[in-house]
Amino acid sequence: MKKNILLTGGAGFIGSHLAERLLGEGLWNLTIVDDLNDFYSPVIKRANLEAIGRTGEFRFREADIRSPENLAQIFDDGSFDIIVHLAARAGVRPSLKEPRLYAETNINGTLNLLELARDHDIGQFVFGSSSSVYGINEKVPFAEDDPIRNPISPYASTKAAGELICHTYSHLFDIRTVCLRFFTVYGARQRPDLAIHKFSRLIRDGKPIQLFGDGTTRRDYTYIDDIISGVRAAMDYDASMHEVFNLGKSETTELSRLIELLEESLGKKAVIDQQPMQPGDVPITYADVSKARKLLGYDPKTKVEEGIPKFVDWFLSADHK
Repeated sequence: MKKNILLTGGAGFIGSHLAERLLGEGLWNLTIVDDLNDFYSPVIKRANLEAIGRTGEFRFREADIRSPENLAQIFDDGSFDIIVHLAARAGVRPSLKEPRLYAETNINGTLNLLELARDHDIGQFVFGSSSSVYGINEKVPFAEDDPIRNPISPYASTKAAGELICHTYSHLFDIRTVCLRFFTVYGARQRPDLAIHKFSRLIRDGKPIQLFGDGTTRRDYTYIDDIISGVRAAMDYDASMHEVFNLGKSETTELSRLIELLEESLGKKAVIDQQPMQPGDVPITYADVSKARKLLGYDPKTKVEEGIPKFVDWFLSADHK
């Protein structure tokens, strides 16, 4: 018998890939909730939904997770065995301009879904968190038991708050909650505002790219296929009632090296516009994934030297303005 899954943010980058994976398995009745907001073009999100539809049938409900009433109607219309909650206002820098919006969506929206999980006896809740919760973490690589009391952006704070709310509901109401800290995810359908996608567009067009800092900041770039494998394993996790896992490649790449890889794959040199470091940016992200390896069987395989050419192949094959 198929299980019923509610996937929030399913029209987005990570969500659309997960939706295709689930439909390809043939084991799920999938309902996607997304508000198709204009943080980036809704046209892109609708195209993602069309791509999902070529894999299999699903239900789509356009709704804002900030609205308990709209969500309640969705839960009244169908029962769910599991919630995978990926909907969020994303991005460090935009959160500096609209902190209230980020809090309302990422904190209140998560609370709304957990309340409905409680009311409808849904036993498994997977929450998409972020490596940004670590802030400026002097210890590397970052491990799940490192303190997260020093986030440096509203976005990071809202994700840390979401994790705490998940823990609370797990403790009080026996909802198994699994929080996944994603590390700099990239691949086909990556959001156009993210560095790899934005840099590719600017290099292709011969326009300057803004390089914040001296190019020595490092990120743990994680290919979308590896992230989806981690999310899928988290959906089946049942060893404890609340866990937090890092999902990264567990390798770091300097920003200057990333630009070199993009130049090689695009066959064009970048025009550099050097800028000072931006508020909210951290010098390094680096995942210790030993816990995920042990408990989820997580095994990231795609090195950035392999993943960037794959991304560029997709980028050049699609119609990106």
